[in-house]
Amino acid sequence: MSTARRIAARHAFIAGAFRPATVAIVDGVIAAVDAFDADADTVLSDDAVLLPGLVDSHVHLDEPGRTQWEGFATGTAAAAAGGVATVVDMPLNSVPVTTTPAALAAKRRAAAGKLAVDLAYWGGAVPDNIGRLRELAEAGVVGFKCFLSPSGIDEFGHLDAAQLEAVLTELAAFDALLIVHAEDPTHLHAHGALGPRYVDFLATRPPASERAAIRLVIDTARRTGARVHIVHVSDGEALDDVRAARAEGVRITVETCPHYLTLDAADVPDGAAAFKCCPPIRDAANQDLLWAGVVDGTIDAIVSDHSPATLDLKDPDFGLAWGGIAGLQTGLSAIATAAAARGIPLEAVLPLMTTGPARVAGLDGLGEIAPGAPAHLVVFAPDESFTVAAEALEYRNPVSPWDGRTLTGLVRATIVHGEDVYRRGQAVTVRHGRELLASVRERA
Repeated sequence: MSTARRIAARHAFIAGAFRPATVAIVDGVIAAVDAFDADADTVLSDDAVLLPGLVDSHVHLDEPGRTQWEGFATGTAAAAAGGVATVVDMPLNSVPVTTTPAALAAKRRAAAGKLAVDLAYWGGAVPDNIGRLRELAEAGVVGFKCFLSPSGIDEFGHLDAAQLEAVLTELAAFDALLIVHAEDPTHLHAHGALGPRYVDFLATRPPASERAAIRLVIDTARRTGARVHIVHVSDGEALDDVRAARAEGVRITVETCPHYLTLDAADVPDGAAAFKCCPPIRDAANQDLLWAGVVDGTIDAIVSDHSPATLDLKDPDFGLAWGGIAGLQTGLSAIATAAAARGIPLEAVLPLMTTGPARVAGLDGLGEIAPGAPAHLVVFAPDESFTVAAEALEYRNPVSPWDGRTLTGLVRATIVHGEDVYRRGQAVTVRHGRELLASVRERA
């Protein structure tokens, strides 16, 4: 049975700008984008804007195996509450890690019936599966994640320089993407207890580690011709190497995260392990460099790196606490708030949270309001403020570095495949999210 609805907004984000429009939806797909019609089925209030559903290409949902940290049900509910219509799940923190077709099949079984939003999967590139990556690509992963330093998970080993070269050579043969956690272990220090002062933890992961690792990735990608992507860039000075590499034709993209763009190392309280992540949140001057990369187009995507854990793992000793930011639900609001404070219009950052991460993950046609696209839409109130309460978030564990902060920009509703999945003040009850499996493409 065919279903249809029409949603009108005086400010809809279409083709990079806000304009009046009516979005016609038929069977979960955008059928047309027409002129504003005050008689449409749904007409947004004047204080709301209509956005395309966000795409978050860096999310740890941790299921199966560590579902006490997060899970498909809670994680995709948090995504919907944050205006995210599509997430790409990372290959580690789950048990088993997603480094074989069998492990991917186990993850897919665990996800069945739990998805509030659409879901794609990254595979893992580790020392143990070099030479067998294509079979995982053929099983449907959108690309491969690797670490150049210890991941914190014993079963997900990191690559040395020779192994990185082998992986990129292998992936270049079928034009698959490698996304890289870029920290050089030779620059990392002091594993173990450090105490509650954030400055002591910050000193153990200096910017030199990121820069050295990113240069290694650039050099290896240059030799192999492979596509590479640097995840969660926290060091703003490293962007100069990215700019230079692109100028000479290296196929490299980069992302950063809301915590690096909105939180300042100087403001991290003692013992507040909700702020711990690797690489770490750095100072305000560094944050300015990251924002410059957002504005000039060096940064391709802003994604959450949502990596939660149970409360007991958030030890007040920064050396012992599990590192990972819970930020999937608050990312859009945090970025909208920080951008406004810098005089950066919302339309300048929206592509980095929609079409940008969609392109990184090879999910063409997502993150836009256009005929033929899935009807993933967000009703957003850009001028409405709220105070973040961690216990009210949809996460399995009530941890957030934005807890108690006032943000401006509120997700009122999220629509996925034309269905109302989330409304502010109501639980997520519709779970008709779909899997998005990739296909292998040969190098031209």
